[in-house]
Amino acid sequence: MKIVLLSQRVDCHSELGERRDALDQRLVAWLAEAGYLAVPVPNNELLIDTLWGFCVPHAVVLSGGNDLAVLGGDAPERDAAERRLLARAMSTGIPVFAICRGMQFMVAELGGQLQRVAGHVATRHVLQIDGCRHEVNSYHEWGLLAAPEGFDVLARADDGVIEMVRHRSLPLTGIMWHPERELPFAALDRVVLERALG
Repeated sequence: MKIVLLSQRVDCHSELGERRDALDQRLVAWLAEAGYLAVPVPNNELLIDTLWGFCVPHAVVLSGGNDLAVLGGDAPERDAAERRLLARAMSTGIPVFAICRGMQFMVAELGGQLQRVAGHVATRHVLQIDGCRHEVNSYHEWGLLAAPEGFDVLARADDGVIEMVRHRSLPLTGIMWHPERELPFAALDRVVLERALG
C-alpha cells in the first residue's frame, strides 16, 4: 500500500476541556480500498516536518470538516497544519487530493474567493465528470463560483457552484463531495482519486 498523509478535523468538547483530532473511519476505509494507507496527521504545524522526515508520503489528502478560521471556524490549528502540509507537498511535487473543506482550504490558499452558498447542505447533486453522470452528496455552506488562476473546473452543480477542480501544472485536485459517505463506495470516485494521486 502507498502511504498518504491525511489531515484531520478538530472536534471541540468544551464540557471536557478537550480539542480532539478526529477522522471518519469510512475515509480511512475508502482510501485503503483504493490501495492507500492513511497516516493521520496531528493538527500541530510544528510536527509536520518531523512526520514528513519519518514518512515521505506518496500523497497528501486534505479531509473535510471544520470551516476555515477566516470564515468563522474554530480550528485555527488545523488551518496552520494544513497550510504546512500543502506547502510541503507543493515544494516537493507530491500530489494533493482535497475533499470538501480540504478543497476550500486549498483554493483559498491559492487565491480563490469562497462565499456562502445555499442549497448545498444535506442534499445531492448530479454532476457530469468525463462525460459520465455522477450523483454526489453535499455538506458545505461555503463554495466557489470561479476557480483561482491555474485551475481548471472539472464539474459544477446546476447552480454554478464548482464541485471539482484540478491545477493545470501542479498535482492538485479538489472535490466538494465526500466519497467516504457513499456506501457502497462509488467506482467513479475511485477513478477520480487514482487520477489525482497518479
